[in-house]
Amino acid sequence: MSVRTNFAPNKLALALAMAALPLTAVAGELMDAADDDGAQQSSAPRIEVIRVRGNQLSHAHIETGTVHLINLEQIDAIQPLSTEDVLRRVPGINIKGEEETSIVANFGLRGLSASESKSLVLEDGVPVAPGLFIGNDRYFNPRIQRMEGVEILKGSASLRYGPSTIGGVVNYITKTPDDGVQLSGRVGSFNLREASIEAGGKNASGDAYAGVVATHAKSDGFMDKGYAMSDVMVKAGTAIGANQRVGVKFSYHENDANISYRGLLLNDYLAGERYNPAPDDWYLQDRKAFDLNHEWTINDSATLKTLVYWSDVSRDYWRYNVDTAASNEAGRWIYTDDLTGNNRSFERFGIETRLGFAHQLGGMHADTELGLRLMREEGNDTRIRATRAQDRTGPNDRHRIDTADSLAGYVQSRIELTDQLAVTPGVRVESYEQERVVLTSNNSAAKTSNTEVLPGIGFTYEMTSAVQFYGGVYRAFSPATNGVALDGLKDQNLDGERSTNYEVGIRGSQGALAFEVAAFAMDFSNQVVTGNTDPNLSQSNAGKTEHKGMEFALAYDFGAGFSLDTNATWIPTSKFKTGEHQGNRLPYAPKFMANLGLNYSADQLTLALTAHHRGEQYGDPTNQTELPTDAAGGIWGGLLPSYTVLDLTAQYRLSNEFVLFGAVKNLTDKQYIAGLRQGIYVGPERSFELGFRYRF
Repeated sequence: MSVRTNFAPNKLALALAMAALPLTAVAGELMDAADDDGAQQSSAPRIEVIRVRGNQLSHAHIETGTVHLINLEQIDAIQPLSTEDVLRRVPGINIKGEEETSIVANFGLRGLSASESKSLVLEDGVPVAPGLFIGNDRYFNPRIQRMEGVEILKGSASLRYGPSTIGGVVNYITKTPDDGVQLSGRVGSFNLREASIEAGGKNASGDAYAGVVATHAKSDGFMDKGYAMSDVMVKAGTAIGANQRVGVKFSYHENDANISYRGLLLNDYLAGERYNPAPDDWYLQDRKAFDLNHEWTINDSATLKTLVYWSDVSRDYWRYNVDTAASNEAGRWIYTDDLTGNNRSFERFGIETRLGFAHQLGGMHADTELGLRLMREEGNDTRIRATRAQDRTGPNDRHRIDTADSLAGYVQSRIELTDQLAVTPGVRVESYEQERVVLTSNNSAAKTSNTEVLPGIGFTYEMTSAVQFYGGVYRAFSPATNGVALDGLKDQNLDGERSTNYEVGIRGSQGALAFEVAAFAMDFSNQVVTGNTDPNLSQSNAGKTEHKGMEFALAYDFGAGFSLDTNATWIPTSKFKTGEHQGNRLPYAPKFMANLGLNYSADQLTLALTAHHRGEQYGDPTNQTELPTDAAGGIWGGLLPSYTVLDLTAQYRLSNEFVLFGAVKNLTDKQYIAGLRQGIYVGPERSFELGFRYRF
């Protein structure tokens, strides 16, 4: 159900408050009970920033959708340069790589285009994309060096979060430094140099801690797409009495990267040329963020969590204009002296609170959670016209301010109908108001607002003690962002991108074997798809699309240190059902993907040989097969061939404190096309890395 109205968020707040009046009485009873139970509370456990979930066991038992949890041991075994090195090994996720460190996020889930963002990205439960409602949500991608885990939720399990949960939710879990200091470093191909420090401590009772994780990395980059990155995160927390705890996190990130929208032209790619096609273009990024969270264990049955967060992201993108005719004649990009700075900053403030409590409902046990979120986003978009001589200074000929105020509320309850069967109904409401003001056009402005009602229901059924059947259906949406909804400073009356999602699956483990099989379908009543090729597509409702497929995962321990991890994704249907591209397949949505990992672990040595396969995929909605040969404007599409990349990684533990690790990535030096934009993005060639970790 969805209604487009002028129902502003403040009116929705009143409606939600009225609906929540019965909760006030419940909370009062819980507080009274807390007075009696408080003296029995033990000291608070390890303080953490609010997370989506805690551990794999709870996922397997509670969640009504597919869930993947990747822990620190698995991350270390992968030896990733980016978060997307981890995500591409998860069934259902397709990566559209633009450079090896994934400075800009490009991934899609379950047949959704990897050049669009219809999945919510969180860090410790906090949105990290610069703009969920105002747009430009790909312009910050968290750094893997600060992570100890990754959670991926798909299906109805993602109903608790929003917006943009059509594909699912990716939650990165940051490290909490333990007592002591750990130093780590890595060197590798393309003059990679990386150094990290983790330092922390806690008090004698273990109910207070503080720590820091810091990384600095530099590289000339594959194809001379160099970067210099610094990332610092400080965390601290303490117990407050017997039943409360508070945690804070501050992070700072800076990255200067020599990257651009330009790729190689076809003839140079086929000739084996591997140079930076835009050597003077720069992407300059920094981000500051602060999270404050509080957890109150009201009694044995109820917990109230509150999270306050703020972030500020800036992204200056300096690109030189091209001489198209000269570029066509030369077979590569030829640049003029005209320099444009598309420079944008984004600020977000939000507060979210969740009350979870266990209770009886008609004689059945139930776990209910109620949540509210209030958030404001503001984007400052400038366009600076300069020349080489002016050195990044010049007139600002486009200055826009985008804002969005949003309010969300949800309720979800897991009801145990029998010892084996539990159902989880829920509903989420997202209401938001967007405004665009163009300062370079006499402060001209436009507004729009929308409210989405998103119901869902899921179930889990314990077939045996080792096998669980699960499934669900839910409504999801992604908002039409400011630049689309208010294009031309007019309310375009664009609906949010709405989808009804279905999923059923079975998972289990028995001895050395663990498995999961899931089937899914997503039926879009409206979808906007640009494919990063045709900007006109983002200015109208693109119509219906349909996505159907299956995911498979299998792990087996052979004994004697040998094990197998494998998964596959099959998406036979990912197509436009109406509109200009009716019958065509969505861009960046391959029919088949697979991962295979062969592992060996002895007392001190760990080895892994992994294979990642991505099937062929189209680069644009027209489904043209020929790759462009020239530098002319227009659609950069074509059929991208399938490829398989092998990685070999190893770790050797010299002592409990000292570990050596190394990797050969793209072992066979496979040449492949990772993606298209204005030219061809080439997949990284074979590379070598060597590093260490030392704790003292």
